Amino acid sequence: MSTSTPQPGGAVAAPADDSPMTHRQKIEALIGLLLGMFVAFLSSTIVSNALPTIITDLHGTQDQYTWVVTATLLASTATTPIWGKFSDLVSKKLLVQLALALFTLGSVLAGLSQSVDMLIGFRVIQGLGLGGLQALVVIVIASMFSPRERGRYQGPIAAVMSLATVAGPLIGGVIVDTSWLGWRWTFYVCVPLAIIALLVIQRTLNLPVVRKDVSIDYFGATFIAAGVSTLLIWVTLAGKSFDWASAMSFGLVILGVLLLIAAVVTESKVKDPIIPLDLFRDRTIALAVLASVAVGVALFGGAVFLGQYFQIARGYSPTAAGLLTLPMILGSMISATVSGQLITRFGRWKGFIVAGAAMMTAGFFLLSTIDAHTDMVLIGCYLFILGIGMGMSMQNLVLAVQNNVPASQLGAATSTVTFFRSLGGAAGVSVLGAVLSNHVTDLITQGLTAAGVDMSKAGGSGAGLSNLKDLPGPIADIVRGAYGDGIARIFFIAGILAAITLVAVLFIKEVALKTQSGDEQRRTEQQEAVADGDVIDAELAEIVSGDPIIVEPEWADDSRAGRTK
Repeated sequence: MSTSTPQPGGAVAAPADDSPMTHRQKIEALIGLLLGMFVAFLSSTIVSNALPTIITDLHGTQDQYTWVVTATLLASTATTPIWGKFSDLVSKKLLVQLALALFTLGSVLAGLSQSVDMLIGFRVIQGLGLGGLQALVVIVIASMFSPRERGRYQGPIAAVMSLATVAGPLIGGVIVDTSWLGWRWTFYVCVPLAIIALLVIQRTLNLPVVRKDVSIDYFGATFIAAGVSTLLIWVTLAGKSFDWASAMSFGLVILGVLLLIAAVVTESKVKDPIIPLDLFRDRTIALAVLASVAVGVALFGGAVFLGQYFQIARGYSPTAAGLLTLPMILGSMISATVSGQLITRFGRWKGFIVAGAAMMTAGFFLLSTIDAHTDMVLIGCYLFILGIGMGMSMQNLVLAVQNNVPASQLGAATSTVTFFRSLGGAAGVSVLGAVLSNHVTDLITQGLTAAGVDMSKAGGSGAGLSNLKDLPGPIADIVRGAYGDGIARIFFIAGILAAITLVAVLFIKEVALKTQSGDEQRRTEQQEAVADGDVIDAELAEIVSGDPIIVEPEWADDSRAGRTK
């Protein structure tokens, strides 16, 4: 029968059964984790084609339409670093199961919603689980596989993310168009997949539980979540619900900044900060965070408006628009797989990140040359180049950070990079959307004026996908042309941000990839701390490693018994 060993300072060691997972167990657990990741990404995209039907059926407004998306985005982004920090303190397996359970609960309740307000509230619960899955899956994979070995599995990870991105809108469209299913099944369809992932993880994931005195930073978590949420609300609603230069806008910015300042002050003083500020003293982590923000703005912001370009400017259906992004997705899958295999083989990673950032920059600048009449084959080539850059940069940035931190900070470091990438994406969607809206409005006005058309007959500057079919042919062509020509500016801005990523990664110092997984690192750190002569006891080892000693050697008790205070 296994027993727990009391540790100094009130820490309690895990049971003595601390045997590492076999390769087969790791692969089986990886399948469950990837299924959970698939569910998370699928839920983010499957609702997109169903939202117009949902809002109409529940008698919602345009503002509520926005909040159905924003609610999940806010909850997942704001809680990502909190989930990551908890993974350094308590059972990763338990946290993954809790995130899946929250996500499943939110999905069921969202499907049962009788009003848009109820739906928005339940989407927040979904977002809490989604934030956990986004952070924890990557952290657990890092605990099971070494940085050197991890490259081999980037292909399957990229494939799952890409498949979910493509499959989501297609599945959502089929569900909405199937009379005996209805829009509620866009939420229900993820539930059985989440339950299967939960069961697989329960049976296969066997990471050791490291128990220690946990000092939860409640104030820091609150300030971070509140500050980030406030700023995300500002960038989401500014330009729509109120002007960018308005009292409401300035008030939200000031409040958000003050809350984040309070978070920084709190994080600098507490024992176990949610985001350890000393992480940013490491050049690799600081530059990777900067690069991740730019990647988030460029990728999330740019990708969102691709669908708008294909549908409005080129007249394709939502399903066809999703399929037209396949070159980008295939490029991402191929480059992630190949670069991952080469990283595992040679142990070098910086060249792939630099090449990825360069390809991403080139892809965005090439896309900034398109208009409403650009050849679709040429656009597909540009998207393929962009996809290659995405595949080589996104996951490898996380890998560089994970390779540079001790096992005790693996969760916090991983979630910090993920958090800033999501934050950049959330801000990018809103800011680039505002840029596109203003530019398209100007182009429509210029086009209608040049054609001698009365603005009132064109539906004003609000003409878009929703009323495009009702416009006279010549006016519709002007609107389509405006969207087609206006999208180039979005990709130009994304290209500038991708160039910032390129500059940042050029200055990252390459460190040889470790050959130990996060779990093996933890064991080694503890063993080194204890094995450094008889003078280092378990308490000091806990300070060095960040975790309590799992199995304390018998000689440690003897040496401690012979000490005098």
